[in-house]
Amino acid sequence: MRPHVRVGARHTVMWAAVALVALLSLSGCLIKPHALNKEDVKARMVQDFRAITSVEEPVMGPISLYEAIARALKYNLDAKVKTMQVQLAHQQLNVAHYSLLPHLSANAGFDGRNNFAGGVGQSIITGRQAVEPFTSSEKNVMSGNLALSWDVLDFGLSFVRAQQAADNVMIAEEEKRRIAVRLVQEVRSAYWRAVSAERVLPRIQFLNESVAKAVENAQRIVDRKLQTPLTPLNYQRDLLNIQREVRRLFRELSTAKTQLASMMGLPPGTPFDLVIPPRETAVPVVNLDSQKMEEQALMLRPELRAIDYKKRINAKEAKAVFLELFPSLKVSFGGYYNSNSFLFYQNWLTYAAQVSWNLLSVFRTPAKLKAIEAHGQMLDAQSLALTLSILTEVHVGAAQFVHAKEEYQDAWNYQRTQASIVEHTKNMWIAQKTNDLTLIRERVSDVAADVRLDAARSGVETAYATLMASLGEEAVPATMGEQNLAELTDSIRQYWEPSGFTMSETERRSEAHATPVVH
Repeated sequence: MRPHVRVGARHTVMWAAVALVALLSLSGCLIKPHALNKEDVKARMVQDFRAITSVEEPVMGPISLYEAIARALKYNLDAKVKTMQVQLAHQQLNVAHYSLLPHLSANAGFDGRNNFAGGVGQSIITGRQAVEPFTSSEKNVMSGNLALSWDVLDFGLSFVRAQQAADNVMIAEEEKRRIAVRLVQEVRSAYWRAVSAERVLPRIQFLNESVAKAVENAQRIVDRKLQTPLTPLNYQRDLLNIQREVRRLFRELSTAKTQLASMMGLPPGTPFDLVIPPRETAVPVVNLDSQKMEEQALMLRPELRAIDYKKRINAKEAKAVFLELFPSLKVSFGGYYNSNSFLFYQNWLTYAAQVSWNLLSVFRTPAKLKAIEAHGQMLDAQSLALTLSILTEVHVGAAQFVHAKEEYQDAWNYQRTQASIVEHTKNMWIAQKTNDLTLIRERVSDVAADVRLDAARSGVETAYATLMASLGEEAVPATMGEQNLAELTDSIRQYWEPSGFTMSETERRSEAHATPVVH
């Protein structure tokens, strides 16, 4: 029988430990939320502002369309986010690869006490002490082991999860490609609208001055009663209508350069010039074969391809559920060391195998399979709805492109006709066969014709970019890699200059989207 003093000491130690745990638990409740201070917010603001205003490759000259696309793909913040998401997906796949390896653990420890760990034996028959107190352990013992263990079921599940991680990489790649296609579409539209604004800017001032002068002259004629009031007033009304239309078009184009700078990742207010292509630039040519366009869109649109990968992930989830039905087989092997001199062997090897089976897993499997089936049906419905939407986009985009080309041709014919009228009117004015008001009106109409022509060309480029986006056309060559701005610009120029598409290109580009292999 142990003395009462030892029992009391044990109780004291126990209550001290309980009091210490309670004190530590209460101290955790003392942590309260606090708002960010001004210094933290200011530091974040300064850091973000520096990141936004810094330009890795400054503008060295006039920016062409292909350089604008290259800058957008390299420095646009949305594109950078998608690139980082792809990198994150690759890292997660690498982590999944390591989960396929067995567990190898190394342990070392030290155990010590102020007295020997000993014991006695008691007779079952008489209840008397059979042997004198003895010990089989030293006071201080050091131990260590290196053990290898492998769970066969965990390996199978980890392999399935790694395959799903590989599909997630492809989903991230498709999302990155979708952003690239959208960027190319928006950059082409903004670039041509900015070009139109650059062309119109110097002539807008002429328009305002000419209209103001013409209105003043018309008002003077009315005041002096040199003609019947209706004629100069009608003339004044025509001038004001032309001025209003041109200003409306210019207002729509005036923000294009700012939008283009934002897409290229340039800091707000950064001055830059554009390469102004001649008006005789060829209009993009597209093979408007409905069947081929539909096939290309359904094959290459990243939204549909992402759903295909999600379907593969869902199918692999069903495999994982069936694997969970099997018993788990865990095998282990390890080497051990213990410094206790009382041991007969201080070094030894162990090997073991253990089988375990969660019998209740069979009851939750049907519910899991139903959830997977419901998810698959939802993905099928999404795919059908998206397919119909994409086919509609293709046909609408093709119709818009045809109408935009017709409008551009009409604007081109109108501008050439108006230019000829201005030339003849100028000759008549030189020969004093017409008055100043007529010449000014025709010159104003000529400016308006130029604005309409630029707006129509911008509409063609926008419609072309929209059509290419609806077809899932690749925005950049697959080999862009880590090219610098100049190299990427040349690659995009060589990639985009040939107009139209063929089914061989479609097949070649679809083969470029390969699934990462899980080793």
